[in-house]
Amino acid sequence: PPGFEWCSIDVNDPVQVEELYNLLNQNYVEDDEAMFRFDYSKEFLQWALTVPGYLKDWHVGVRNAKTGVLMGCITAIPVHCRVYDRVVPMAEINFLCVHKKLRTKRLAPVLIKEITRRVNLTDRWQAVYTAGVVLPKPVSRCRYYHRSLNPKKLIEVRFSSLPPGSTLTKHLQTLKLPKRPSSASRGLRLMTLEDAPKVHALLSNYLHSKYVAFLFAATTLHPL
Repeated sequence: PPGFEWCSIDVNDPVQVEELYNLLNQNYVEDDEAMFRFDYSKEFLQWALTVPGYLKDWHVGVRNAKTGVLMGCITAIPVHCRVYDRVVPMAEINFLCVHKKLRTKRLAPVLIKEITRRVNLTDRWQAVYTAGVVLPKPVSRCRYYHRSLNPKKLIEVRFSSLPPGSTLTKHLQTLKLPKRPSSASRGLRLMTLEDAPKVHALLSNYLHSKYVAFLFAATTLHPL
């Protein structure tokens, strides 16, 4: 739209990664009542977007032409995806975000079209992405579970509610963590760089049983 301009976001620049962090922190995925929103750290954003072979031009931003304020973004990283027995170079799309004040400008389709153009310039013609709604045509669905670590606080702020027929005391006891790790989790520790080859072998062996899976090089399995 008039009054806005394209930019490429340098996530290695402290100033620009701060801008990206603030945009996402204030405008990214949230609940229907705008009470909760993802809060990705600057360090996480840098880690997620600077994979081996990443392209700065794939970190797309939209700025206000007059003020220079970052008003929207969409990012991509290069990936190789195995579909059955065929390995296809693709782009993984993430962090599509438009400032709340611009939600009526239909900027999201423009961002998608621009990242598609930039990816196509590298002779990549497929992309993978996730969405909270069903878009044609999904190739997979994901269901995840979480365990509340502070259920009393979450109930107080109305993020969650008591299960039917349960009391707060009973609910807190149900979700209480043991003082010591259970027998199933003994021996767990943080991954180190020295573990990368073994982790790579384990992950590759597991993914080989799937019809669709990313291919990872051992050098990409670095701890955050």
